[in-house]
Amino acid sequence: MNLQVVGCSHNLANVEVRERLAFPESKVPAFLKSFYDLFPEAEAVLLSTCNRTEFYAASKDKAALPSSTQMVQLLADQSGVGSAEIEDQLFTYLGQDAIKHLFSVTASMDSMVVGETQILSQVKRAYEIATQSHGSISTIHKIFQNAIRVAKRISNETELHSSRVSVPSVAVCDLARQIFETLKGKRVLIIGAGEMAEETLNYIRDEGCRDIVIVNRTESKAQELAAKFDGVVSSWDRLSDELERADLVVGTTGAQQPVVTSEMFAAIEKQRRQASLFVLDLAVPRDFDSQIADCQNVYLYTLDDLQRECDRNRRGRESHFPKAQMIIEQETGLFFDDAVRREGGATIAQLKQQAHEAKEIELQRLKNRLDGISPEHMEQIEVAFHRLTNKILHPPLKSLQTDVTSDKHGGMIEALKKLFQLGD
Repeated sequence: MNLQVVGCSHNLANVEVRERLAFPESKVPAFLKSFYDLFPEAEAVLLSTCNRTEFYAASKDKAALPSSTQMVQLLADQSGVGSAEIEDQLFTYLGQDAIKHLFSVTASMDSMVVGETQILSQVKRAYEIATQSHGSISTIHKIFQNAIRVAKRISNETELHSSRVSVPSVAVCDLARQIFETLKGKRVLIIGAGEMAEETLNYIRDEGCRDIVIVNRTESKAQELAAKFDGVVSSWDRLSDELERADLVVGTTGAQQPVVTSEMFAAIEKQRRQASLFVLDLAVPRDFDSQIADCQNVYLYTLDDLQRECDRNRRGRESHFPKAQMIIEQETGLFFDDAVRREGGATIAQLKQQAHEAKEIELQRLKNRLDGISPEHMEQIEVAFHRLTNKILHPPLKSLQTDVTSDKHGGMIEALKKLFQLGD
């Protein structure tokens, strides 16, 4: 199995290098084309996310595989940086180590947030683009299909993905469900229009909520965010009116003082008629006066409350890490043993075929020179040639069949190919 990966991730490279090596999806096909222009007999996949850029190259023929230096240079050329600027922040894995790394990445065990699910879809998408860019990538196909299967196995057999670890996901997907059976039909008020507001809205929309109102001091930013989520914008001076009608409120501003004071909420409490209100105060400093939590049917959670829940979930995930690692080790061994076994079987078949063809050529040459020989004698000669061929082949084939699964790097297979001048 000839596989190599060169790349960077949050584990080693700083954010400046990751940004410079990041590839928008629209530029990946052009990168792969430049690869095939240089290495037409190899295969490639480029995986690029916010936290990693990984360049995989594979080939059936080891001689067709680019070197790690060539791969680094190609990444540098396409990114417009000098290879010397980035090489000390890149990693390289070969063969079995490359397989193990891909399996770990796809199962989100190498992610900044272990157990996050987005990476699996990103790996799938990178593989899809690779297949669209080059029709014949049988080696890549086997590798990435197995990586996807292993990720699903880990998801099914461990609880690595079972608990949420980001503040917005815990807030919306776990705690909100404790208050409301569903968010469908509920009115959501977002105070603020920054990154935290946008991330939280992603989960709110996934929960089926479509009645979204955004209030922000800078109305143009509210308009931009509302356009992304089919929400509506209300003016800042109508905040009290919107609080009266909301079922769920998310505070995400950067205000230095609470934007919803206890006095302000007391003025609208009667109009709410004790309807349940779920408040997620994700702002630092806090957007809501803490005394509002004492009001009837108000469920107020601050960032500290949510962070404690996230930390508890993260510790729970980490306890399942050893089992997931064991699955990775097992699956990597099985995959590589199978790959070596398949290659060994193909080499055996090729060696036998080559010997059979040579035997038949020499037999035919002998027949042409032995006029008048009886069929019985000719049959004995054929049997002798057959036995001789088998005896010559027996030692190398026995060694290959016996040791193929322990020949992790295919050294014996490569030696036989070279000795007997076999192709791939």
